[in-house]
Amino acid sequence: MAVTVSATLAVNEALAEKRRQGVRVLPLGFGEAGLPVHPVMRDRLTAGNGANAYGPVAGVAALREAAAGYWGRRGLPTDPDLVIAGPGSKPLLYGLLLELGGDTAIAAPSWVSYAAQSRLVGACPLLVPTAGGGEGGVPQPDLLHAAVTAAREEGRTVNAVIATLPDNPTGTVASRDTVRRLAEVARELDLVIISDEIYRDLVHPAGPDGQPARVHSPAEFAPERTVISTGLSKNLALGGWRIGVLRLPDSEIGRRLRGGLLGVASEIWSSPAAPVQQAAAHAFTEPAELADHIDRSRRLHGIVARAVADVFTGAGATVAPPRAAFYLYPDFEPLRERLAGLHGVTTGPALTGLLLERFGTGVLPAVEFGEGPGALRMRVATSLLYGDTEERRYAALAATDPLALPWIRAHVDRLSEVLDLLLTAPAAGVEPPAPRTVAEPVH
Repeated sequence: MAVTVSATLAVNEALAEKRRQGVRVLPLGFGEAGLPVHPVMRDRLTAGNGANAYGPVAGVAALREAAAGYWGRRGLPTDPDLVIAGPGSKPLLYGLLLELGGDTAIAAPSWVSYAAQSRLVGACPLLVPTAGGGEGGVPQPDLLHAAVTAAREEGRTVNAVIATLPDNPTGTVASRDTVRRLAEVARELDLVIISDEIYRDLVHPAGPDGQPARVHSPAEFAPERTVISTGLSKNLALGGWRIGVLRLPDSEIGRRLRGGLLGVASEIWSSPAAPVQQAAAHAFTEPAELADHIDRSRRLHGIVARAVADVFTGAGATVAPPRAAFYLYPDFEPLRERLAGLHGVTTGPALTGLLLERFGTGVLPAVEFGEGPGALRMRVATSLLYGDTEERRYAALAATDPLALPWIRAHVDRLSEVLDLLLTAPAAGVEPPAPRTVAEPVH
């Protein structure tokens, strides 16, 4: 099977090339946390640099016990023997899909790698729309039931469903009722739930109503069949360290998955990097200095994401208010006629391609997240606006008003300028539409 480079990585490379060409870029495509490594974690990694043995396939005991404590503090008591560590959540997900077999139901929109990995293991992803309106990350439960039932009637084997709480690409958090109904459908249809909760610690301190959202894991409602995935790449910005952990259910399902997944892991990655495991074990105990660092991170993410959302809203796009992480998912459908008239743009890829080529603005079209090419929605990631040096990123974390920092302000102002140009200036070779007469009907 031919597999192209992940869209998130590809847009990052495209922007790097634009920079080399001297183009002013707006880096809004890549979902990297964009913050410095905390000194405590640097010290822990250095202290473990003599650890050079492979170690247990499931991960060292200290890491599994620390991860179990992390989940226990979130109301999910966990047996360390049912925790498996891997070199990032992506390989863990891939190994899990291999072990589960069959097709997997996936929300549309959802993170680009879910569907890609499903295809890599020889399955066919079953894309199910979300409810929208701030309920991203979870397939609409009634539609999930209908889609899985119909697929099985066609002879397909559907064994699992993936949820993302909080969500990438929308930055929203599904409600308790939606998660509860997902769990009920999964139990009725005997589906394993894979709950990607890597953004759980990045819920913004204040949402549109002034209150933080609350993340409800499917493990609260269907503990016997929910696998939870998390890692340190988002809350502590350690994407390059490649460490993730899975929490398997304490049930027959969980024990079966553990045996198979360890077999897969032993043949693919053997064990995660030992020095990184030692540092991660410390991080999952959540010492005060790291907890404070994460608090500052989620505050920064929330302030900047809301400011960027306001820019899109002011331009006429519709945006579900971001509640977590550093994403938003603006929809240009209200501007469809204007975009078609000014630029001949009628599809999401054409719109995001225009933003990249003409304005140096990197965003990802909805088609990369499982939606149709006609959707004029896009995933916007705001976390690379905090600065291009460690000094600036620390300043962003410490600032009372990050938007007053000149480099962040310049990015936000540039986005306003780009959207203004997009919606007022026709592209070369495109004739603007003729003005309507008074008698001409408006559709």
